[in-house]
Amino acid sequence: MDFWPEFLASSWGREFVAGGFGGIAGIISGYPLDTLRIRLQQPNSGSAFSILRRVMAGEGPAALYRGMGAPLASVTFQNAMVFQTYAILSRAFDSSVSASDPPSYKGVVLGGVGTGAIQSIMLSPVELVKIRLQLQNVSHANLHGAASYNGPVSVAKSILKTEGIKGIYRGFVITVLRDAPAHGVYFWTYEYMREQFHPGCRKNGHESLRTMLTAGGLAGVASWLCCYPLDVVKTRLQAQTPSSSSPLKYKGILDCFRRSVKEEGYCVLWRGLGTAVARAFVVNGAVFAAYEIALRCLFNNGSIQTENTI
Repeated sequence: MDFWPEFLASSWGREFVAGGFGGIAGIISGYPLDTLRIRLQQPNSGSAFSILRRVMAGEGPAALYRGMGAPLASVTFQNAMVFQTYAILSRAFDSSVSASDPPSYKGVVLGGVGTGAIQSIMLSPVELVKIRLQLQNVSHANLHGAASYNGPVSVAKSILKTEGIKGIYRGFVITVLRDAPAHGVYFWTYEYMREQFHPGCRKNGHESLRTMLTAGGLAGVASWLCCYPLDVVKTRLQAQTPSSSSPLKYKGILDCFRRSVKEEGYCVLWRGLGTAVARAFVVNGAVFAAYEIALRCLFNNGSIQTENTI
């Protein structure tokens, strides 16, 4: 009976809830663009507009949200873990900074890198399930005898049954290689840009909603720009479904990279970047705005202190 009051009375509990709100806002706002990004990264996919037309005509609008259950179901814990881990590591890597001051930029970068590596443990299986669902019914991804999935649980059960634990963590190494540096860039960009837009806000927390949205959006764009080629390789590795009739196309990270470039040129490593960047700005603006607003509501008993300047 007393769990929630005690939970929300703690700093950890409020960070957890605020992180959940941020994650949910990000998933809902950007999922259709994420589906287009995943399909664009597949061989012979066509343009974003041609994919969108095919999806709307052949599968309906709901197809753009297919697979959203997997990340949405885990997003509260995942986002809470990300923000909580970052808060701890950003100070642990630079203990010379006073607890009353914001973390140094050095601590921000190193804390972000550590956070990205740790959260990959949970994110990798979730993204594997999401990608399998997003690519279902795509003509170039349909293999003879491929299973038809009813939802995230169906995908997870099928992978565990046919591939085991190793299969559910397919793409884990490339996920770590993508997310560790990307999160360092992500948090540094957010902290740096919000301070540039609104000097002193890192300490007093009085930046405007526009500052949160813009700094968060730019952080998302910067993080995707630095890791996008790795994301293309990760998507292709995780999209593979082993079967008795055909072996896996790619044997590993380097093999996927070499064969993709050989068959489609270096431009393949940036295919879908425009969609990813547009999604990143919208999603991460929403994530940081929702997180900051929820956190301030929880810490200030519903009072949000902002200023009207960017």
